[in-house]
Amino acid sequence: MSSGAPTGQGASPSGRDLVFGRIRAALGDVPRQERPEDVPVTRGYRTAHAPDDPAGLLDLLQDRLTEYRATVHRCRPAELPGTVASVLARRGARTVIVPEGLPARWLAEASVERLGDTPPLSPRACEEADSVVTGCAVAVAETGTIVLDGGPGQGRRALSLVPDHHLCVVRAPEQLVASVPAAVARLVPTRPLTWISGPSATSDIELERVEGVHGPRTLDVLLVEA
Repeated sequence: MSSGAPTGQGASPSGRDLVFGRIRAALGDVPRQERPEDVPVTRGYRTAHAPDDPAGLLDLLQDRLTEYRATVHRCRPAELPGTVASVLARRGARTVIVPEGLPARWLAEASVERLGDTPPLSPRACEEADSVVTGCAVAVAETGTIVLDGGPGQGRRALSLVPDHHLCVVRAPEQLVASVPAAVARLVPTRPLTWISGPSATSDIELERVEGVHGPRTLDVLLVEA
């Protein structure tokens, strides 16, 4: 006895039927005895820049981030505290969320009130904070994507999603990869991953761009070149 709603003779296939039909067609040449573990893990992904071209990758990441309307800053390690202070001052930030494990040196020159997350800040406190400063786990040059995994200096997901302004520090070249597959290979899938490509944005019914709906309205990315 079949399940689901009956279809009349000559009725158009449902969306479900179309999807499963395409899957069956795509798997038509796959041997029945093949198992998932038989498929090679390593594949030949195309990349725009070679992994051994850190300068090219850094320029590409900046271009992609700028296309997404993020503001990009570049500095040397010795200039990091001053650049962080300058960015926060330019944004008018007075209260800044500081995730556990964020190097104290990063905010050493900033004249702001530091808000720790131990015990966890309330949703209202996160919303009322002017900014949050975090590090990241990895940055993807080809897509302009920054990934946070909740590690030291990154904090829980709410810290980078609720405040209106996010300043994220990317250390190059050690945190920079060319492609999404290269990033996935570095990440632990069981960790709370947050993939950020520019400020939060969506479109209303009239296709007008609206920013800050699902995350920070403003994203500053500081690329620290070793």
